[in-house]
Amino acid sequence: MNRRRVPIPAKRRTTLTLPTDSLRQVEALAMQKGVTASAIVAGMISDGLSAQAAAKRGRDVVEAYRRAFDGFTEEERLLLDGIVLDPLPPRKRK
Repeated sequence: MNRRRVPIPAKRRTTLTLPTDSLRQVEALAMQKGVTASAIVAGMISDGLSAQAAAKRGRDVVEAYRRAFDGFTEEERLLLDGIVLDPLPPRKRK
C-alpha cells in the first residue's frame, strides 16, 4: 500500500482552560505588545519548556560528575580539584 505522509502542521488549534487572573494578565500583555494572546501563551510555554530542558541538562551534568568521582575519597577529590593539602616550603629570596 502506498501511503503519502501528511506533514505535521507547525501549529495546531486547541482549547485550554486557564485561571481567569492568568488569562487577564496574558491579554493585558498581548495588548501592550500588540500581539495575540495566543502568541503570548505560546512564547511562555516555549520558554518554560526550554527552562525545564536546561534544568534537566544541569541535573544530568551533576549526576554524571557524581558518578565519575563516586569512588574517590574526599582527599582524592580535593587533589583532583587542585587543592594542595600540605603547605609548600618557603621560597628562597634572591
